[in-house]
Amino acid sequence: MAQNAVPALQIVSRIGAAVLGGYAFSWGFVALGIGLLFAAGMPFHDAESLASMLAFLVFLVAFLWAFSAANIKRVWLVLAGGGLSMTAAASLVQRALL
Repeated sequence: MAQNAVPALQIVSRIGAAVLGGYAFSWGFVALGIGLLFAAGMPFHDAESLASMLAFLVFLVAFLWAFSAANIKRVWLVLAGGGLSMTAAASLVQRALL
């Protein structure tokens, strides 16, 4: 019974990383993308549309990578940490624009 608990926990962790970590990473990507594109001179709604469309591809890559990566700790670190870092950077960019 104990042998089955470890793989089940790893599967749940990978699902969580794929869905929640991928969402956080995509959210940070969109926020930072909108801020940087707008700062570069693109109209806001165009920047919003472009970043949102690219986010679908970013989420797909993050989702698939979460299941194919060998180290689940690295997946969580990259997806959650990257999402947090990009969101913080987006906040700084947006404050600089206002």
